[in-house]
Amino acid sequence: MSARTVLSSDDINRAITRIAHEILEANNSLQKKSHQNLVILGIPTRGVHLARRIANAIAKAEPDCEVEAMLGRLDITMHRDDLSKRSAVSVTATEIPKQGIEDRLVVLVDDVLFSGRTIRAALDALGEYGRPRAVRLAVLVDRGHRELPIRADFVGKNLPTSREERIHVQLLEVDGTDSVVIQS
Repeated sequence: MSARTVLSSDDINRAITRIAHEILEANNSLQKKSHQNLVILGIPTRGVHLARRIANAIAKAEPDCEVEAMLGRLDITMHRDDLSKRSAVSVTATEIPKQGIEDRLVVLVDDVLFSGRTIRAALDALGEYGRPRAVRLAVLVDRGHRELPIRADFVGKNLPTSREERIHVQLLEVDGTDSVVIQS
């Protein structure tokens, strides 16, 4: 089995900064202050850490922005369509910012977009917390092979892969290092 690193720590940091600025630009057309009414929800596990990094990059660009006021996490476990195929499933806490999601721009954040099933589950879970004005998707890696008509609005890196290849996103907060590796 061979492995090659396709994103280094510096590449990941640049991608996160770019995604943060793209989110601000996209939201700027909807209102005067591009970070107001913005909610960023990470999908556990690595999506939560990426969401925090994106929120911190937004706060760096918009100094009057409060990270904790826009940041949350969305557990999708009970909305997955493959629960019967998974062993030991653990549910984590969903944390929605105090102002909620009603009539806000919600950006869902995940590490890898593959079939689209995780995001479908996230959309189902999101419905339990209100009706956002709009929902966008930010992913570090889009590897293709969609099974559902889902597309990311903000992408760190498009990595066309074969179905046999595996993408491993490693983040400092979880794995002690930042990298994206393809194993074939």
